[in-house]
Amino acid sequence: MERAVGDVPVHYVEYGEGRPVLVLHGAGVDHREAVACFEPALGARDGYRRIYPDLPGMGRTPAPASVRSAEDVLDVLFGFADEVAGPDGLLVVGHSAGAYYAQGIAARRPDRVAGLALVCPLLTGVRDIPAHHAVVAADDLGTEEFRRYFVVQSPAMLDRYERFVAPAIPLVDEAAMERIGGRWELEATEGRAYQGPALVVAGRQDSVVGYVAAADLLDRYPRATLAVLDGAGHALPHEQPRILAGLMDNWLARAALAAV
Repeated sequence: MERAVGDVPVHYVEYGEGRPVLVLHGAGVDHREAVACFEPALGARDGYRRIYPDLPGMGRTPAPASVRSAEDVLDVLFGFADEVAGPDGLLVVGHSAGAYYAQGIAARRPDRVAGLALVCPLLTGVRDIPAHHAVVAADDLGTEEFRRYFVVQSPAMLDRYERFVAPAIPLVDEAAMERIGGRWELEATEGRAYQGPALVVAGRQDSVVGYVAAADLLDRYPRATLAVLDGAGHALPHEQPRILAGLMDNWLARAALAAV
């Protein structure tokens, strides 16, 4: 499906009916990874309409010259949410860079966000990032890109990489990513507290954004659950799906109670 937001035709897929859930993937991939990682948990409960867009410059959503920064991407997401989800409250889920945009949505429009879930969130204050270290290593398995992304390097994880991550890589608009990446910080989001039910999940072996700074979000989100998972890197949603599904189920339950 496609929905035009200004001069950006946003490609997306959706499943189910009910309260809208906007799910945002990370950098360098597209909606297919988000669907593979989050649909098992989100689709296990009735009453949710799960919406998975391709972010500008990735998948089948282009990033025209008008999209020059993270602020421009966020504006596209606001327009897309208004078009697709309407004026009612929605849940927002993000992984990596998608979690950074999810924070921006919650900071700018907290009245629209009924729940916020951040997995391996990109933050402006990342620090103490550990070196890449595989907990299940296989030097002869997969490509170097696979081994840099996953810390659980098993045949099952390679299969997930080849099905849900690798196909999106050739679709990335590298020029657009460089343009946006040069102005990737959002304005005036740090320090704004979001009062709704939140979930923050980080990987103990995440060598991309680390896990230490994720704990800082507890100060911004007074109703947040924080989990740091061992045996998980930046590919945490692939590597620890059962634990993530349990945490997501608890988050959905808390968001449902808050809406009553």
